Amino acid sequence: MHNPPNLVEDRIRVLLAEPNPLVVSALHICFKGDPRFALVESTGSGADVLAAAEESCDVAVLSWQLSDMGAPDVLRALKARNSPMRTTIFSNNRDLGHVRQAVRLGALGFCYQFDDPSVLFDTLHAVANGRICVPYIDVTQINDTPLAQLTVRERELLAVLARGWTNQQIANRTGISENTVKYHLKNLYDKLGVRNRAMAVAVYSREAED
Repeated sequence: MHNPPNLVEDRIRVLLAEPNPLVVSALHICFKGDPRFALVESTGSGADVLAAAEESCDVAVLSWQLSDMGAPDVLRALKARNSPMRTTIFSNNRDLGHVRQAVRLGALGFCYQFDDPSVLFDTLHAVANGRICVPYIDVTQINDTPLAQLTVRERELLAVLARGWTNQQIANRTGISENTVKYHLKNLYDKLGVRNRAMAVAVYSREAED
């Protein structure tokens, strides 16, 4: 990790996790020009973020893809241990799916590397003060994942598919006919927009990771 000198204690302390040295260099210059902030640590590694003392920074800035893991992995680990670390995603991909995933995993801020630096700094200032600051999305859609539209029976069916059950096993253990199982599977595939059980299980696994 790099620790910049001459920090001012009353500034917002920023931990930067960004693997691109050009982006890091540019941000160092930008942070020096904004008296609200002090860049206290810089790393390209998600492991370094997870190892950092949570009281050592006011907000962490995470690139979507770090040298050793993705930002969702870092957010997931922080969420699992109920970390108070406030995080902002600094992404080079304008994908609203990433925004939704980041917010579900606990990020308070999200901005893009191709925006004006003032957008990043205003976002960090808001996040450091406990506010959420993300690009416009319909907040009612944040948890509107493919699985959210399934019935309870369809969710149960998908869970046993993920465990490798065959149609016959599902029929025997649930007390319904194999034709009824196939009917439920067809509805499930249609709702998820997939063609077969392997694709359905992939959607289930991806959602379960969030």
